Amino acid sequence: MTKRGSAGRAAGSSCGCAARAPARRAAESAAPGGRRAIGVEPAIKARSLNRLRRIEGQVRGLQRMVEDDRYCADVLTQISSVQEALRAVARELMRNHLKHCASSAIRAGASEAEAMYDELVELFHRHGR
Repeated sequence: MTKRGSAGRAAGSSCGCAARAPARRAAESAAPGGRRAIGVEPAIKARSLNRLRRIEGQVRGLQRMVEDDRYCADVLTQISSVQEALRAVARELMRNHLKHCASSAIRAGASEAEAMYDELVELFHRHGR
């Protein structure tokens, strides 16, 4: 029997990726939207959710600015702020993905490593500035 940590993860695995790799594949096909995260650290998740809530408020403010016919340059400045805030969330989630999911897949074996390399190249291409 595997000893469990405080969040129900296998001891020695901070995110559970390695311990749940077979379950991950099953969950990916069963999840309504496709794959599901299994390795987001609780602190990162909390920070990301707080940032996303703040961004949501910024977007509502942008809607009001457009409704109130605010000066275009002011609206565009606020849009840039929202985009940078989203990039900050993405950077933190990418770091978590690399630290846990990617490193676990790379250590798991050649075929999983190759799939992860492809995924990372695509992520960097799609999300790079």
